[in-house]
Amino acid sequence: MGIIGTLVKHPDEIPPLIKLKIAAHRAQKAIPKDPNLAFCYRMLTRVSRSFSIVIQQLSPELRDAVCVFYLVLRGLDTVEDDMAIPIDIKVPILKAFHKHIYDPSWKFSCGEKDYKELMNKFELVSNAFLNLEEGYQKVIAEMTERMGNGMAKFIESEVSTVDDYDEYCHYVAGIVGLGLTRLFHASGLEAFKPDDLSNSMGLFLQKTNIIRDYLEDINEIPAPRMFWPHEVWGKYATKLEDFKHEDNSQNALRCLNALITNALAHATDCLKYMEDINQEDNLRFCAIPQIMAIATLAECYNNINVFRGVVKIRRGITAKIMQTRTMGDVYGTFFDFSKKIAAKIDDNDDSASVTRKHIEDIQEYCESHLLEPYVPLPIYSHEMIFAVPSIIWIEIFGLYS
Repeated sequence: MGIIGTLVKHPDEIPPLIKLKIAAHRAQKAIPKDPNLAFCYRMLTRVSRSFSIVIQQLSPELRDAVCVFYLVLRGLDTVEDDMAIPIDIKVPILKAFHKHIYDPSWKFSCGEKDYKELMNKFELVSNAFLNLEEGYQKVIAEMTERMGNGMAKFIESEVSTVDDYDEYCHYVAGIVGLGLTRLFHASGLEAFKPDDLSNSMGLFLQKTNIIRDYLEDINEIPAPRMFWPHEVWGKYATKLEDFKHEDNSQNALRCLNALITNALAHATDCLKYMEDINQEDNLRFCAIPQIMAIATLAECYNNINVFRGVVKIRRGITAKIMQTRTMGDVYGTFFDFSKKIAAKIDDNDDSASVTRKHIEDIQEYCESHLLEPYVPLPIYSHEMIFAVPSIIWIEIFGLYS
């Protein structure tokens, strides 16, 4: 379906798309004059456009620290992901990365495209890091050390069991949740949150990404590193790449649904974490990725296209999610997307009963915490499309480019 057809079918997504485009323009104009921070924010928009918008809407006390934290970990992740780096070189870099961020003379060329530029100019990130308050520096360095050591461990071992899967996701994402909690606390804007809830925030996002990116990862050259746990997929195939083949579609869906069910177990922890956030900007920053995650799981659940092509959330839905402001919005959207998953559950699926239990837990939690009925964004008539000025259409098309 083309852009016009999509918008004709979903006219209620036009205003959110316009607002998202305006927010993106504002983010670009808000780049600081300091050359180190200017590089960080420009790079942020290139490696994560939607994430850059929510970071730049954070309060000044947090904005720069979170931006630098994100890019430091993105640099660490670039080293881990580059399959061309020999293991005997990669492992020491991962373990020492937390020291390198203190050294503006250090750089290591790896990665591709924007990530390659990030690593080639990493001294600018280091300079920005060194200009942060010491409390922020300590948090970023500690979390980078813990993540680097965890990544190094799994460079040399496979994700075999579900426990391995949880441990790997903790190192590459749960620690991000712990780090953000500590940055929030260091800013004086938020109370400290329990580590188990912070960890769940990261695991929910990471598991969603691992599930969604099956085909991209399995087709990677050189030979890919895969993080689907053998304890799960081994029940349905001899080799993980078997799921790509059409004659294995039924087993592929069973495995997919089992992993989505595993991810859904973290959802209520995420809600508990978010409901104790005091500042609206901080809530938006935390909530938008979590809502995107459950929306992605709803799109992927029982969807064979995970093994055939790219499964993405429609830009209009993303734009609506980006308007999240309150916990009422969070409860409402979690409820709505969990309902979408529930409608796709096949009683014959191996995980059906556990999936349904997780969905019921999410819905009951959301309903019990909504002080008043959730009101979705307004629905707009199809006639609105013809009232949109041509210049706005150009802006909307830019979001789909």
